[in-house]
Amino acid sequence: MKCLSLAKALISGFVLQQVTAAPLADTSIRAIYLFKDVLKSNTTALKTSGFNSLIIFGVGILDDGGIMYYSNTPGSSDVLIATNGSYVGGDALSEKVRSFKTGNTGVNRVEISMNSQHVKDLVQSPGTGSNTPLYRNFAALKEAWDLDAVNNDDESIYDVSSTVAFAKMLGNAGYKYTIAPYTNTNFWVSLKTQANQGLSEPNLLLDRVYLQCYDGGAGNNPASWQTTFGLKVVPLVWVTNDSKPSQGVTSAQAKSRFQGWVAQTTLAGGGYWNDYDIEKMGSSYTDYGGVLTSVFP
Repeated sequence: MKCLSLAKALISGFVLQQVTAAPLADTSIRAIYLFKDVLKSNTTALKTSGFNSLIIFGVGILDDGGIMYYSNTPGSSDVLIATNGSYVGGDALSEKVRSFKTGNTGVNRVEISMNSQHVKDLVQSPGTGSNTPLYRNFAALKEAWDLDAVNNDDESIYDVSSTVAFAKMLGNAGYKYTIAPYTNTNFWVSLKTQANQGLSEPNLLLDRVYLQCYDGGAGNNPASWQTTFGLKVVPLVWVTNDSKPSQGVTSAQAKSRFQGWVAQTTLAGGGYWNDYDIEKMGSSYTDYGGVLTSVFP
């Protein structure tokens, strides 16, 4: 009986250990930016090629607090997606975005990416309260698209106080906040410090840094940025493309770069800038996604 009890205890302990450990099995970030109309993307490939985080590029704020989705795609139209506190982008678009995290999928996080146009003015007036158009529109969009975070790709305005206020407003609406820097470390560090004041992991507001390591950020070293931020980063490389071919990398080249950076330090994960270049250039989501699952399991 003692042997049987011991065996049961060992089995129970093993099962408990497995159940407890399960959520940790997919902690690395494997991200890809989606620039251009998501209605025309290969949704199945995006969901099943190893990516767990999708960042939809091309969302912008209007001067009245409304939110636009800029398709950046020939044959597609820009769409007003939220105004007067309501989602108005249509069922097809909301169903497409929501589908990324449903069914047969590895995706567990969907973000929207935007610059800081009109943020400063709207934060000044009418402000960021829960009754303002800015808050209500982002709350409505979050519900309609089942969004997890808003990504800041500011490359020109760099106003700390209004950006912090905007980030905290988004946090109150249930979003996480992420950034995609390539330069101006002082701005980004100030933003991170103020946005996360009084918070600690896993409850940080600004919880991800997608570091551009291509084009203007081609010389960036993730280990150096990580030390500066005090927060693990996700380096981004640009996939093979015909817009700036010299900045593009094949899946094999991407793997080599990620492995080189991982040899220097532990990173939060890796990701790609993708102007739907993978589809346009006849490359493979599976190949690029496989690199991330290999280097960042």
